[in-house]
Amino acid sequence: MNILVIGGTGTVGSHIVSGLSQKKINAKVMLRSNAKAAELPAGASPVLGDIEQPSCLTDVFARIDNLFFLTPVSQTETEQGLAVVDAAKKTGIKRIVYMSVALPKGSEHIPHFGSKIPIEQAILKSTIPFTILRPNNFMQNDFWYKDAILKYSVYPQPIGNKGMNRIDVRDIADAAVNALTSQAHEGKTYTLHGPDVHTGIGTAKIYSRYLERPINYGGDDLDVWSKQALTMLPEWMVHDFRIMYEYFQQNGFTATYQELAEQEKVIGHLPRTFETFLEEITPSWKSSVTV
Repeated sequence: MNILVIGGTGTVGSHIVSGLSQKKINAKVMLRSNAKAAELPAGASPVLGDIEQPSCLTDVFARIDNLFFLTPVSQTETEQGLAVVDAAKKTGIKRIVYMSVALPKGSEHIPHFGSKIPIEQAILKSTIPFTILRPNNFMQNDFWYKDAILKYSVYPQPIGNKGMNRIDVRDIADAAVNALTSQAHEGKTYTLHGPDVHTGIGTAKIYSRYLERPINYGGDDLDVWSKQALTMLPEWMVHDFRIMYEYFQQNGFTATYQELAEQEKVIGHLPRTFETFLEEITPSWKSSVTV
């Protein structure tokens, strides 16, 4: 079985490649250059290619059986995803596993959510056996906020207080590995969540407990958040994420009982809790703080 992972050095993809390696499956990983080839697990092999250059994809997909791909947040992610599906059809890919995003009712207007819908539709129309994974917000996104949490004692992600079932990316990876290696999940779309609902205020309280000092929630003011975010992110991305956070604050981003029950079939175990995630990361965070 020849498996290709697009995005295999990223937050989710790196865990997929490692998970396949643990199953003694040596995946191919599409890279834009060989600069990150040394980061791949033993046995994984790099293949040069770029979804922003679709003309290369038919060559990259040659002799590939199963494909995992995701489309990073960009202004052209729909076009990138459609190019991947088109190349998969032309080259006879036998199975696609695509990481989309959770799409509860009314969330389609969020730019980087809605951009994935045409890709899902193209996969369904392609006749290629598929599994679509729709994850919630990543717990590992909090690595972006480490400095704010440790230096300023603020949890700054304005997720609101309706609540979210945030997911550990390792559970997404486990689901992807199972979908890539078993026919049991063909034709299925799974929405993936963490087991518990957490709010902005509640998340700050959990950080306070594990870091053993007060951490405050940065609040829901998206004007303040946008001003700060513009110092680090391009304007189009801040606009996109602001719409997303407005949705989270107004509606939450929570799991249904059915989704939680169904996802265990593809994850293969109970999903990791946010507390487990913090138990693992906060000891090194505490030791990195200089007094």
